Amino acid sequence: MKAEYIILGAGPTGLGALHRLKERGEDSVILLEKNSYPGGLASSFTDEKGFIWDIGGHVVFSHYEYYDRLLDSLLCDNFLEHQRESFVRAAATWVPYPFQNNIRHLPPEVRWDCVKALLPGMRSEKAPANFKEWILKIFGEGIARYFMLPYNFKVWATHPEDMDFSWIGERISIVDLRSVLKNILLERDQVSWGPNNTFKFPLKGGTGEIYRKLAARYEDNIIYNTKAVRIDTAQKIITDHLGNSFSYNNLLSTLPLDLLVTKLIPDSKTSLINAAAKLKHNSVFVGGIGLSESRPDSRCWMYFPERDCPFYRMTNFHNYSPNNTPVPGSGRALMCEVSHSNQKPEKLDSMLAEIEQGLVNTGLIGTAERNKIISRWSINVDYGYPVPCLERNEALKLLQPELEKLDIYSRGRFGGWKYEVSNMDHSVMQGVEWADRMVSGQPETTYRI
Repeated sequence: MKAEYIILGAGPTGLGALHRLKERGEDSVILLEKNSYPGGLASSFTDEKGFIWDIGGHVVFSHYEYYDRLLDSLLCDNFLEHQRESFVRAAATWVPYPFQNNIRHLPPEVRWDCVKALLPGMRSEKAPANFKEWILKIFGEGIARYFMLPYNFKVWATHPEDMDFSWIGERISIVDLRSVLKNILLERDQVSWGPNNTFKFPLKGGTGEIYRKLAARYEDNIIYNTKAVRIDTAQKIITDHLGNSFSYNNLLSTLPLDLLVTKLIPDSKTSLINAAAKLKHNSVFVGGIGLSESRPDSRCWMYFPERDCPFYRMTNFHNYSPNNTPVPGSGRALMCEVSHSNQKPEKLDSMLAEIEQGLVNTGLIGTAERNKIISRWSINVDYGYPVPCLERNEALKLLQPELEKLDIYSRGRFGGWKYEVSNMDHSVMQGVEWADRMVSGQPETTYRI
């Protein structure tokens, strides 16, 4: 088979690209997807008991009018809107998110540790060389010790001293002594920070419903159960696992960039292979605990920096939509995420049991409520988050231009390997903007090196 454009992967980026190419009148497009379903990391699953689970705590918020219009056309009115209620579990108490803005909820001694480290002269004046040094410089040793350092290691499964900090942008709320003291003395919470302080969620089907509906528009262009295993860059031919061949003029890959270079392109230059080896990622185990009975709790999700539970985040997934439980509006769906890597190995065979005990340890389920657990679901995702490691930017500056010389474009969460532009809206728009670049030469603005 031959097409002007071939896309690898039916996740948000691949589907965004397909949608935009078709919207612009391009018919010579083939999308190859290794799974039997679309969505990639934004897929949703229904377990044997009828609970719906996402691959992690996705929420829908946007930086783009185009994405908003697309979402409206896909979901129509079949979505819910939520005001974020998020908390951090630290020092045996619950602190509203962002932690650094609401430390008044901490015990007095811990609160003083955080304030003391923000006083003049307590923080380094040197320019930080890595994420750990940036945390200490911005937040001081107190907030760093109780939340920022343990949490970030827990979520990234990477030591903060091995990470860059140029990715932060709107991801982390910056704090100052004046606002901290004001919030403490006025007993005021500051919880509206961030682009996801309000968000949408599909009424039925989980996050994956968005991408199932988008893929359904272009069934004739998508080939499922097809895994690309080799790319002949000279002949511009892709070979799949069954030996089928697909010819292209321009290729969009949303596969992990390191695998694209080291596994799919047999004649990759040594310099590219070495650069790809510098890219780091974590893996994420998602465990779902479904209970038959409800418990009042309006919170959306919670963060866990401490060691009394294995998960870094737990989502009250039943609060996102009543249809995420077998009996709509009844029961609870507790979705927990655990990262792992070479720096942070985990015993995955016993992880669901550890998650369950962690829920008890943190008071999210009572010991007696264990009898109400009717579902235990899990998925392990090898590529969870692309880590903004110290070597990342230089590696991308080498890899991406060299691939583009071959008419291969690598975009998406792991295709682009830039966590700071890998929300769902970013990911879709990476595909959309790539398509516009291919058709009319418009510059990409979301993904840039």
